[in-house]
Amino acid sequence: MLDEDRIYSGASPQEVAADLAPLVDFHEEGVPLDVLDGWLQTRLVPHLMRYDRPAFQSMFNAFLEEGAALGAFLALAYNQGVTNWQVSPGGAMLEELCCQALCRLFGLAPTADATFMLAGTYANQQAVYMALHRQAERAGFDLAREGLSGFQDPGRLAVVTSRDAHFSLKHAVRTLGLGERCLVAVGVDERRRMDVADLEDRLEALSRSRDVFCVVATAGTTSTGSVDPLQPIAALCQASGAWFHVDGAYGLAYSLVPGWKPLFAGMELADSVSWDPHKQFRVAIPSSVLFARRKEDFRRMALFADYFNREGDIEPNPGLKSIPSTRPLAALPLVTSLRHQGLEGVRTALRAPLVAVRNLAGYIQDEPELALVHPPDTGILCFRVTPPGVPEARLDVLQEAIYARIMQDGTRAVSMTRLDGKVVLRLVAISPAVTASALMETVAAARTVAWEILEEV
Repeated sequence: MLDEDRIYSGASPQEVAADLAPLVDFHEEGVPLDVLDGWLQTRLVPHLMRYDRPAFQSMFNAFLEEGAALGAFLALAYNQGVTNWQVSPGGAMLEELCCQALCRLFGLAPTADATFMLAGTYANQQAVYMALHRQAERAGFDLAREGLSGFQDPGRLAVVTSRDAHFSLKHAVRTLGLGERCLVAVGVDERRRMDVADLEDRLEALSRSRDVFCVVATAGTTSTGSVDPLQPIAALCQASGAWFHVDGAYGLAYSLVPGWKPLFAGMELADSVSWDPHKQFRVAIPSSVLFARRKEDFRRMALFADYFNREGDIEPNPGLKSIPSTRPLAALPLVTSLRHQGLEGVRTALRAPLVAVRNLAGYIQDEPELALVHPPDTGILCFRVTPPGVPEARLDVLQEAIYARIMQDGTRAVSMTRLDGKVVLRLVAISPAVTASALMETVAAARTVAWEILEEV
């Protein structure tokens, strides 16, 4: 069992593999459930991350909220496939109703609709496909039938985003056959938000040689949690005719918090928006959503069959709006969580880590041995430990060593990224349990570790 002072074992990959090997040593004979449970508790559980601990400050994961757990248990027990009315009338209808309610909750247009998906990566990919499909329609052909060969020069196609955008956009253009050269990155400002002036200049320059069919803004970047200026980006997209997609997988939830809502002005103008409720909403994985401002845009995804999702069916078939033909009842844990907490409870839980990170930023600014890398928009903060006398050339190596030692210890979890070529330590507050004091303890631990490392050299 895991020591209560640790959030995971801190074991090496080789040690974890040795512990887990007996679990996958399959035999003809079965194992009694009590024995199997004992193996899981001693061999697997110590290596699972405790997302519910205040010292878990590295990624976007969370244990289930109580209401979400109720829905997740029922969804798992009944194991419903929800993409078709024939397979699950209740599941299909609940998803449809939930999608409509979510559109209202986030203030989207009455024409909007949504679909549940298996991950934000797939939601971003589908958004790019829908944008490409519209570009093909404007060129006078059906992308679903003709593919990229329908374009006179597919090499002209371009997707524009910021250099801090999520790597799932590379997956998207790879999978769609566009290739990574299709992606054009624009710069970011001092708050790590997309530089609108650079975007405007880039769109103007590209108009002479490329066909920009999609611009992707990020509402909560993965590295820093920054929210791109959505309203001016929407205006540029409208002027250029590009599809406007907002990757809100991480940040969209914070648009519900009164003090942070202005950051998301213009989101309602997006053609599509992705979101991962399994992050801040603490519901079961997988739980991702893709919104479209015009529900008819989802028709570009529809595929019909003689036995399933027949054209003309009057019942709701959510599978006509997204690719997977089998996926779980992800709407149920979200519904039960929202009903259990109430919107006031949800906003309170969302606001707590935002305030904690903002307070941490103020603390770091006043500390001489620490450097704040960016003012935080949401619940992510990047910093560097900068002891006096350590040359700039050695600071990257020092941050990497601090990260490795903290993670090896197993009592807390942080993360690391690279911004403008510099290695930085990254803290993420998702759970309301991650308080400002818990974050400050981690910063203090990082500083202590830094001095230990320096003394060893």
